[in-house]
Amino acid sequence: MSIDNIFGIAASAMNAQMVRMNSTASNMANAGTIGGTAEDAFKAKRPVFEALLQQQQLDQGNQYLGGVKVAGMVDDQAPNKKMHDPGNPLADEDGFVYSSNVNEVTEMVEMMGAARSYQNNVEVVNTARELMMRTLDITKA
Repeated sequence: MSIDNIFGIAASAMNAQMVRMNSTASNMANAGTIGGTAEDAFKAKRPVFEALLQQQQLDQGNQYLGGVKVAGMVDDQAPNKKMHDPGNPLADEDGFVYSSNVNEVTEMVEMMGAARSYQNNVEVVNTARELMMRTLDITKA
């Protein structure tokens, strides 16, 4: 495995964790929103990751076997909460509105997991860089 593979794999993982962090931020931003129906209410988004294990999976954005890519985004299937608020302009004919299905505790756990995974891959890059520098120092002597 060449050094650019190490950097490429770590970069793909860092990119995936940034997508995870962005989806968490979006979920937190929409946690307090409501809709007139359960279908209109915000549903938390979750990224789906795919390991790049075969040559056919590689494309222009993902060039390294062993890396990871974001295969897509899916809606969290947790039900939206139904609340009685007849004075709300979004309320249905029975006076109900539907809040988002975002769970703030779950989002905080996702955020901490994404941050730790990102930091782990930063450490991979730093270690690989340090090993490269040591190798160069050895060749100079």
